[in-house]
Amino acid sequence: MTREASVERMTKETQIKLKLTLDGKGYSDIETGVGFFDHMLEGFTRHGFFDLCIRVSGDLHVDDHHTVEDTGIVLGTAIKQALGDKKGIRRYGSCILPMDESLVLCAIDLSGRPYFSWEADFPTEKIGTLSTEMIKEFFYAISYTCGMNLHIKMLAGGNSHHIAEAMFKSFAKALDEAVSYDKRITDVLSTKGSLA
Repeated sequence: MTREASVERMTKETQIKLKLTLDGKGYSDIETGVGFFDHMLEGFTRHGFFDLCIRVSGDLHVDDHHTVEDTGIVLGTAIKQALGDKKGIRRYGSCILPMDESLVLCAIDLSGRPYFSWEADFPTEKIGTLSTEMIKEFFYAISYTCGMNLHIKMLAGGNSHHIAEAMFKSFAKALDEAVSYDKRITDVLSTKGSLA
């Protein structure tokens, strides 16, 4: 059974088409109109071994807010759909990832209950054309649409590019672990019998 999802979201602000395969090979085909954001999503795809195709047409003449946040909404929705009933998955994943002087912790629980914790600061307001404040909004959107408990904490950092890259890659590694199968888990990893 292939764990994948295709999601479309059309509003007056953004038009997004996304296809995600959880059990992929790291293939990406991404165009959001925000170059550095594309770069980060490509890193997420490669380091999580997901396949991800995204096309976004957003109101970038206003700013990058709707494009980035709405992409998070659609990606979170796709992750939730691709996971299905969550039977057999590890549920939890975590990674502490270094990127030169930067060090970022990411921890995930695919509990079905959204919660987002963020401890990070960027020294610059932009990286290329991406507003650094939008990185938090992107991960928040994923957490709440997926029903994911997501913690991201910057343990060390100096360069905005390195901090962001460590975030996206640590998220990829933690998610890859959380969605992976464990043959010892025959149902869902919960005493309640449900991850919803």
